[in-house]
Amino acid sequence: MEKKIIKTEQAPAPIGPYSQAVQLGNFLFISGQVPINPATNTIEATDISGEAEQVMQNLKAVLETAGYNFADVVKTTIFLTDMANFPAVNEVYGKYFDGNYPARETVAVKGLPRNVNVEISMIASK
Repeated sequence: MEKKIIKTEQAPAPIGPYSQAVQLGNFLFISGQVPINPATNTIEATDISGEAEQVMQNLKAVLETAGYNFADVVKTTIFLTDMANFPAVNEVYGKYFDGNYPARETVAVKGLPRNVNVEISMIASK
């Protein structure tokens, strides 16, 4: 199988040596997205719900660029700098799925790039 690099201007450009996503066969592996507004390259969210919303919009842009949608997501990982933010992130996250939820883990981390509070990665399959 040949891997295909997925890139879109509708999501933040990578801030390191990695791709926004890689497609391999029917699988799409999306790198962790943080709440950077791709239009301004800044973090505009003022609270954790706003950060989570921007992250989900960034993930949506990558999914759609590759021809996928949230119904195709089979696995996610959520990274939080504070588990007290779990309920707010969970509420925003849940709005993007129709009840057929992917597998998931949520982990607390000491820090994230650009001092954000949430990062989410995904794996999708058709």
